[in-house]
Amino acid sequence: MRYRVLIEQDEDGVYVAEVPALPGCVSQGKTRAEAVENIKEAIAGYLESLEAHGEPVPPSISEEVVEVTP
Repeated sequence: MRYRVLIEQDEDGVYVAEVPALPGCVSQGKTRAEAVENIKEAIAGYLESLEAHGEPVPPSISEEVVEVTP
């Protein structure tokens, strides 16, 4: 499964990662790499919880990055 993850550095220098398709699925880390690993764990737990409660799992995304030269 693939989900879009938004990562921002807060005012304390901590990287905060959130998944817009999974409301409330947020994690953080001291580094960007740590935040990415932590959000992967959070996503896995979120999806397990949805399945355990018989809730629908949001579909995986398919996107492309397009580079445009001015």
